[in-house]
Amino acid sequence: MTGDEERFREQWGRVVAVLIGTFGNFDLAEEAAQEAFAAAVERWPAGRGPVPTGWLVTTARHRAIDRIRRDRTLASKVHLLAAEEEAEGPVEPPTIPDERLELLFMCCHPALAIESQVALTLRSLGGLSTREIARSFLVPEATMAQRLVRAKRKIQAAAIPFRVPPPELLPERLAAVLAVVYLVFNEGFGGRDELADEAIQLGRALVDLLPDEPEVHGLAAMMLLHDSRRAARYRDGELVVLADQDRSLWDASRIGAGRSELDRAVGLGGDGPYVLQARIAAAHAADASDWAAIADLYADLAVRTGSPVVELNRAVAVAEYAGPEAGLAVLEGLPLEGYRYFHSTRAELLKRLGRTTASAASYRRALALTEDPAEERLLRGRLAEVEDRTDD
Repeated sequence: MTGDEERFREQWGRVVAVLIGTFGNFDLAEEAAQEAFAAAVERWPAGRGPVPTGWLVTTARHRAIDRIRRDRTLASKVHLLAAEEEAEGPVEPPTIPDERLELLFMCCHPALAIESQVALTLRSLGGLSTREIARSFLVPEATMAQRLVRAKRKIQAAAIPFRVPPPELLPERLAAVLAVVYLVFNEGFGGRDELADEAIQLGRALVDLLPDEPEVHGLAAMMLLHDSRRAARYRDGELVVLADQDRSLWDASRIGAGRSELDRAVGLGGDGPYVLQARIAAAHAADASDWAAIADLYADLAVRTGSPVVELNRAVAVAEYAGPEAGLAVLEGLPLEGYRYFHSTRAELLKRLGRTTASAASYRRALALTEDPAEERLLRGRLAEVEDRTDD
């Protein structure tokens, strides 16, 4: 959606979810929703107040039914006609079902490849256009369009259900949903603000839909706390690391919202990976970082996830309170040779020890693995500080 329709983005996912739940067809749902939003722009110009969700859903349903009637002779549409009578309803229904959760679980079904899960979630629930999703993930629009088409066909062919999984499957499937939202946020945190915004919006929707799941609150808290530093992460187009950021630019309202979500997660007994990450983010948002406590949290997270990247982050925390030698000891043996942050972290710790030749070599290795221009400029600046020196 573009232009005036941007103001309807928060309603897009809910309207599309209701239509897919009714008709079981992604393309029909999206086309009918687009027509309804276009009609809403004419009826409710900007500044004339919010558009009732009931009106949007009812209008979109009627547009979908009109399309089915026009295509009545097409065998591929016959199975949709059974939903017609049920879809007909009063112009302003007293209540509108919120079926976003069912749609989110459908988009994140394990039968789909992870890149398809992300793209379909952004399209169906986030309301991003194919062009926007393609631009965000740095692929041609035609490639993203094909990815979305394949994902929708896979859903039809595999008869992936439009429902929340039964209780015995919910923990595993919810983990997949949270992982997709987390991946979207991570992509956005690298400078693609629109993706970070969409991930936070999806996180808030999950909080509304699953209010008693601590990991849902943990993910929301983590995203809000990290995103609170958005305005401070770049200065004149250059990346600014956490230690050098101007804290007066941090968004206090987002920090407060993140801490509230974290309190809710802890109150529900949460101690899973997203809650732990939120606790780490909250510790960084404090007036002074307690590095020993942060290192302990990373140690707990490493046990939960088995991730060497978590161990890398623990090494940074350990170096802050126990010195660079201790941090390097944590780095030793981590299987992260192809990970740029492993080499940039190692370079920084070696620099602190005065081992400038080894530090320069690690900076060069990090540069070879970096594709982000802002990160590249930062690393080149760090490299310039050490490459002309000699070790003591």
